[in-house]
Amino acid sequence: MSTVSKGRHRHNNIPLPAARFERMKGESSPELLAAFPPCASETTWPATRASTQQVLARVSEPPFLPDSLAPHRKITRRKGLRRVLEWLAEHPGSSWQERWLATGAGTTGNRHWRGLFDRWREAQGHGAVPKPGSALRVLICADVIRPSLKFLTKPATFRLLAEEMGRSRDPDGFAALEAMVDPVVGRASGTRDDEVNRIAAIMATKGGLVRDITVGDCLEFLGLLAQEREETTRHRGGRTFYQRLHRLGVFGPEAPTTIRAFTNAGQLTAEQLIDRYDIACTPIRDLLVDYLRERQTGLDYGTQRNLANELGRLFWKDLELHHPGIDSLRLTPEIAEAWKRRVQVIATSTGTRPRAAAVNCMTVVRAFYLDIAHWATADPAQWGPWVAPCPIRIEEASHSKYRQHRKARMDQRTRERLPVLPLLVAATERLRRESDERLRAGAATAPGAEFTVLAETFRRPVLRHGGEGARIWADDPETGQRRDLTLEEHRAFLAWAAVEVLRHTGIRLEELTELSHHSFIQYTLPTTGELIPLLHIAPSKTDTERLLVISPELADVLSSIVRRIRDESGAVPLVIAYDQLECVWNPPSPLLFQRRLRMENRPITDITIRDLLRRAAKATGITDASGEPLTFAPHDLRRIFVTDAVMNGMPPHIAQLVCGHKDINTTMGYKAVYPEEVINGHRAFITRRRALRPAEEYRLPTEEEWNDFLGHFERRKVALGTCGRAFATPCIHEHSCLRCPLLRPEPAQRSRLEEIRDNLLARIDEAEREGWLGEVEGLKISLAGAYQKLVHVDGIAGQGSRTVHLGLPAFGDTARIASLPRRRSTDSSE
Repeated sequence: MSTVSKGRHRHNNIPLPAARFERMKGESSPELLAAFPPCASETTWPATRASTQQVLARVSEPPFLPDSLAPHRKITRRKGLRRVLEWLAEHPGSSWQERWLATGAGTTGNRHWRGLFDRWREAQGHGAVPKPGSALRVLICADVIRPSLKFLTKPATFRLLAEEMGRSRDPDGFAALEAMVDPVVGRASGTRDDEVNRIAAIMATKGGLVRDITVGDCLEFLGLLAQEREETTRHRGGRTFYQRLHRLGVFGPEAPTTIRAFTNAGQLTAEQLIDRYDIACTPIRDLLVDYLRERQTGLDYGTQRNLANELGRLFWKDLELHHPGIDSLRLTPEIAEAWKRRVQVIATSTGTRPRAAAVNCMTVVRAFYLDIAHWATADPAQWGPWVAPCPIRIEEASHSKYRQHRKARMDQRTRERLPVLPLLVAATERLRRESDERLRAGAATAPGAEFTVLAETFRRPVLRHGGEGARIWADDPETGQRRDLTLEEHRAFLAWAAVEVLRHTGIRLEELTELSHHSFIQYTLPTTGELIPLLHIAPSKTDTERLLVISPELADVLSSIVRRIRDESGAVPLVIAYDQLECVWNPPSPLLFQRRLRMENRPITDITIRDLLRRAAKATGITDASGEPLTFAPHDLRRIFVTDAVMNGMPPHIAQLVCGHKDINTTMGYKAVYPEEVINGHRAFITRRRALRPAEEYRLPTEEEWNDFLGHFERRKVALGTCGRAFATPCIHEHSCLRCPLLRPEPAQRSRLEEIRDNLLARIDEAEREGWLGEVEGLKISLAGAYQKLVHVDGIAGQGSRTVHLGLPAFGDTARIASLPRRRSTDSSE
């Protein structure tokens, strides 16, 4: 192995070239980036100052020119090296690196630098030089020149650079990378081409060996890739070279275990939250920043971010877009009303749709105005100039109607999904079982052979690189479609596990993703000594810890998850998760919902859980009343849990503690009320009341009382229909039935009503002709009553023709629904 001079030193002030890192404005990420700066790019080192004869002598010997190479290829390689060195020597500079920079080839990439070289060769009268790229690659591996990262990645320059580096510069380092054991398959799986190429590219630009690569070098390289938009191409997963280097012990224990720790902005300051919306009025921008600073001490970061969005984007930025030059909080009624109308809707590609949280935005704006007015009494110098009348009235910020609409929507979702929850559970269990059978059958089949499972025939393909990978693929012989059986089994298991845990516990989605191996605890009953398994739920929304009893069904699910995620040593791997709400990295924890992605264990995110539930619901084929596929959200299972628990006898205050609600009204708001439940509850109330009230109140009526009761209904019959007044009450309209709203006319009396109408019209004409004006007004009132009764009769007669047959509701497979166990009726009469 050749000896390569390292000779590098750190500069903390060297900026990262990546656009993605330049846009990081958080509090933690810049500090983390500053702690791991890239190494400085040097301009001179011993190997680049060597003479032509020294360089030729060095690169013409092993390992740069291996003994296994054929003699004619050795001659060709030496000829190419001599011509490239002559081309470089024609340019000014005291070292080969300075001459390389003087050629201008460092900014052109692999496809264009050869044009510069060929034009020089033709001008000198030299013949064709075979494979000049191989000669330049040898000079790079020998550390004679160090091209820039931009040169090596534009476009995919020197794919054989890693092979040359592994043979000539650092065979031990690359052998360690190749021999690294992959925990997924439990053996040395080798490295991906893009991972090795990126490690070799860093070595080519910085010099040194694999162990000399720093965290800052990796960040600089990834930044350049992001700037060049290479990560949108085929090799999107090329960040795993960082994990390989970290597992190899190159970086040391102080370096983050994942590159993702550098790619999240962290928590933004008040200035950065407001500056995202590019507010034109600087005084208003400063006012919003001061307001956020004043409020942030009592708010979590997620609430601060929402507050900045509603005040900065939905309120003031919207005003600036529609009223350019506005610079005062004192809004005219026209401007205020126009903004209220705009905030009520959301613009879409097809038009507009109502904004569900419009009342929240108006509440925030109202609080903004009122807070400024209140703070102005204590600090008039800062807040006094901004005091203005609030454009939002108190009734416009009322949440009562919004809560009622939300309650109605959520109850309807629960009523639609609770009856079909067994279908979702059965579907996830079936998908998990079938995907596991396919994966087992595929793993037991040799590449190139066909296998049949679940009445489906597949062919296991022969991979391009040969050997057995961590994933099992299968091709459909008829359609040629390739399926990833490993990924299908992974998704099916996670969907089944998520549905089971959510429906048995009723926990929130963020609490599900934060469940860890440390969440299992046990409680010993002091009387019997029995061990009760408990599930510890970490504080999330209400910052309140709680314990849930683990049922036998839930215990089976949790044990399956633990068995699945254990590593080769039997321990649950530690993973670090990024809190999307608080924008901070949580400490390493043995999370239950995690996956192995190449060389790194990653947590299952809430977005993944939502997508898995959507896929599982789609597999059931269930549709709603409109015929659209019925979807399930994680919070639907929480509402179903509360509804089912309370309906089956759990006291509401116990359900409140299980769910972790601060207010029992929140728990009852989760519970959907069914019509059957109302009827049964009312009947039970009447039964209890009848049993508790005095018996004399329920004596048998006398014959006189009974005849009087029946006579009342007989005396309600009139010529035009039936009087609807209450029992034992006199007529308060002096028996003017035509004008009385309590008269219910019968359709059979329509002809009589028409005669009365015609008679009234004739009498009105006579009164007007004779000048009896005192009679006209009363007759017109009676005529209006006659018309009203005719309309009512027509409405009753037309009800039969407007009858619509609704049919029976059906959810998916009727046979499967019929096979489900029926809930025992709670009706006391059964």
